[in-house]
Amino acid sequence: MIGGMRHRLASTEAAVAACRALASAYAREIEVSHDIGADQTSRRSAAGVGVTTDPDGSLPHEAFVEFGGLPRTTVRLYPEEDALITVEGVEFHDLPRDDVPAFLRALWDGTAFVRARRFPPGYRLVVPLPGDRTYKEPVPVIGLTAWLNSRMR
Repeated sequence: MIGGMRHRLASTEAAVAACRALASAYAREIEVSHDIGADQTSRRSAAGVGVTTDPDGSLPHEAFVEFGGLPRTTVRLYPEEDALITVEGVEFHDLPRDDVPAFLRALWDGTAFVRARRFPPGYRLVVPLPGDRTYKEPVPVIGLTAWLNSRMR
């Protein structure tokens, strides 16, 4: 983010490069696997065997990124410019691909937190991003890990 503007990640590969740079900056291990072609990507299971391109001729590229350390974090980058980020088992669906770097920074800088509610009892993992954007997802009570408990407010 420069001058309040989000970086545009024009491709899955650009998002993977951003994830690698962040892993390096935060001294995190990273493992990346790529699925390339309509017959390989998860959202195109109806493409048929051996069909690698979409009807428009493009070659879809999906990547799965796994980071070492706590919180346990994975990112699935989809060709449709969105992502699924899983943090300690809590899934954040349909995040814009461009928000992935800011989301990871919020986790690793310690600004993400768990909000507890007394009635009805419940928990939410809250990830604030620059520009007054916030992502919130419910945390199952049985899913409270040591890292999530350490972020309780």
